[in-house]
Amino acid sequence: MGKVKEPLMKPIAVTEKLAVAQQPKLSDFQEFKRQGFTTIVNNRPDGEDPNQLGSAAEEAAAHAAGLGYVHIPVTSTAMTEDDARRLKEAIEQAPGPVVAHCRSGARSFRLWVLSGDLDSHTDAELLAKAAELGIDRSWLAAHRNSSGGDKK
Repeated sequence: MGKVKEPLMKPIAVTEKLAVAQQPKLSDFQEFKRQGFTTIVNNRPDGEDPNQLGSAAEEAAAHAAGLGYVHIPVTSTAMTEDDARRLKEAIEQAPGPVVAHCRSGARSFRLWVLSGDLDSHTDAELLAKAAELGIDRSWLAAHRNSSGGDKK
């Protein structure tokens, strides 16, 4: 019997230039490059989980794959306006599509919502993405309104 192939990392598209993903493995960085991403944003603080790669290992893997790397560590209970601004700037400055990750992808999505870059999304689109990531509808409603978006 042959070796069982691990499933490929499938980031969830949020915008044309941003996707979110769960914690990648080292082998995923080459796959991100193959999928057309140009930059990785790591939203996990180092030491959050003993099995995570850590920012130094991720930065090395990203650069080895020819990808840019940005570390904006946040927790679900401590995301600042500055963190959201830094994510928005990382996306704007990247030469192509960005994949932001945390443990599950939800925290990276929440940080993007807080960045206020929601004008091109309807409520239904945002709710569908939030549901896919397991984000509570009431959290999204509260933060969508505070970030400046109000499309129906």
